[in-house]
Amino acid sequence: MNLTARLDALSQGQHASALVGINRGVEREALRITANGQLAQTMHPDALGATLTHPLITTDYAESLMEFITPVARSVRDTLTQLRDLHRFTYRHIGDELLWPLSMPCYVSEPEDIQIADFGVSHVGRMKKSYRQGLTHRYGAVMQTIAGVHYNFSVPDTLWQELAEQDHTENSCEYRSDKYFALIRNFLKTAWVVPYFFGASPVVCHSFVRYSPGDVDLEEFGGGMLYRPYATSLRMSDLGYTNKEQADLQISYNSTQQYIDGLRRAVSTPSQRFAKIGDKDENGEYKQLNSNILQIENEFYSAIRPKRTAHSGETPTQALERGGVEYIEIRALDVNPFTPVGITAEQMLFLDLLLMHCLLSDSPEMSWDEQQVATRNLTRVVLDGRDSRLRLTDGERLVPLRSLLKDLFKALERIAVLMDNAHGGDAYQCVLATLAKQIDNPEQTLSGQLIRDMRQAQQRGQGFAMNLANLYREQLYKEPLEYYAEDELEALAKRSLQQLSEVEDAQQGTFDDYLSAYFEAALEKKNAPK
Repeated sequence: MNLTARLDALSQGQHASALVGINRGVEREALRITANGQLAQTMHPDALGATLTHPLITTDYAESLMEFITPVARSVRDTLTQLRDLHRFTYRHIGDELLWPLSMPCYVSEPEDIQIADFGVSHVGRMKKSYRQGLTHRYGAVMQTIAGVHYNFSVPDTLWQELAEQDHTENSCEYRSDKYFALIRNFLKTAWVVPYFFGASPVVCHSFVRYSPGDVDLEEFGGGMLYRPYATSLRMSDLGYTNKEQADLQISYNSTQQYIDGLRRAVSTPSQRFAKIGDKDENGEYKQLNSNILQIENEFYSAIRPKRTAHSGETPTQALERGGVEYIEIRALDVNPFTPVGITAEQMLFLDLLLMHCLLSDSPEMSWDEQQVATRNLTRVVLDGRDSRLRLTDGERLVPLRSLLKDLFKALERIAVLMDNAHGGDAYQCVLATLAKQIDNPEQTLSGQLIRDMRQAQQRGQGFAMNLANLYREQLYKEPLEYYAEDELEALAKRSLQQLSEVEDAQQGTFDDYLSAYFEAALEKKNAPK
């Protein structure tokens, strides 16, 4: 069934409620920095809990790279309030430190200044640190300090039931997984839309480029910064997190099993390049978990991932095999510097529309050549998205980016009307109207605004990012919590410390044996979903 037919069916009054109840979650990363703009050298505060076991506040690659995780919610307002509360609580417990408001890191004098995140002495904690040690040897520490925002999305059972009835099939785990992979294929073709509007890293510090293996032509911006005049998201370019050997595996999104098989090949295929690193140093400490193309599945980079909440000891692919796709994770978002929490309601609503469009539209299987075309389109927008002359590949033609956006917005407009009718109000249509103005005026996009405001700050002799960091600290530190209670977050932090202690006390066997058992189990198949 094509998009028009699906929308016609959903526009019927009795089916409108199927569009209500989208599940969302946000994961926002942010570097802790000192008052003078250097990477913080302090450890993650105990008052914020244990990073291994805290469900909401943790760290990513570095001890200073914080990650805030909101629980699943059906309200955009609730998600943003939860996220803001986590930032507010954090500011009460990091002394005079600040949170860096950009995706690309602040000044880094030496890679040795970047301390790998410490998750304790349990086997699982040591594995997480050893994995990060491997990332350091493979790609460099500085690249791992890039921050992003992940948007988690799933649709309610009522919509799955309606779609299954339209397709004259059973609303099963297998059906939903197939439809999520269809969504993913469509998203890959239109992923460039996200950096066009929401890319916010057209400028990068000289200190970062010194240690980046990426090959991108940049120009002087002033103030110790480099930029690309029409760039939207240098974070998503070769300056960011890339593994060129992954492309050789040609991982497919045409089915759950093909995707799983591709990832399993990646975690079991030796890499000559990474073998040169060695697995252990002279003291027997792990330099990387192994010398395969991927140490573990999480090392695979993609702008979008199919996800299933994993059980203890279960790998991501085993979780998918057991229960099918539960939700999808959008990983193409830069930190939005114009909000203290890195993402806005408007961005979330637009992503809802784009993802619904990807879910409801036809999605034929995607060849490897078609995946490569989609990747090249994304790269063009990442590097030169605000260039009014930019053209993207659409089938056999090169088409102006603006034309493609205008065609997409015509389809999104009808989805926005349906969503607003289901929810009440006009929030979705207002977001589209605002973004539509940026199609012919790319300087109004986040990357365009960022370059303009950084230029103005330079002219005043000020530091744009540091000004924002101080402003957001002042705002958030003073604000009362809205969604959580202070004692609730304090109790959660204490509980996570207790849970960490229990995990470490229950530890048995050697770390080597633990890793051997983990990787042996990682290749075992789980029962397929029904």
